[in-house]
Amino acid sequence: MSNSQYNEQNEQDELQKYLEEKAKQEQEKEQEAEPLSAYDACVLKESARIHELIAEAKKGLEDE
Repeated sequence: MSNSQYNEQNEQDELQKYLEEKAKQEQEKEQEAEPLSAYDACVLKESARIHELIAEAKKGLEDE
């Protein structure tokens, strides 16, 4: 693996960890705060899914 590929993979790993931590914090915040509306909950869920799909797509591009 070249140095640039290693750096990209490292950045993606850090991004993935960041997104997971952020999602965990949001979930904890939701439990503490007033309940979210169904719309807000859906938006947060879909936003997290979009970030997952982006991360998967980037990994797929690197594998090629």
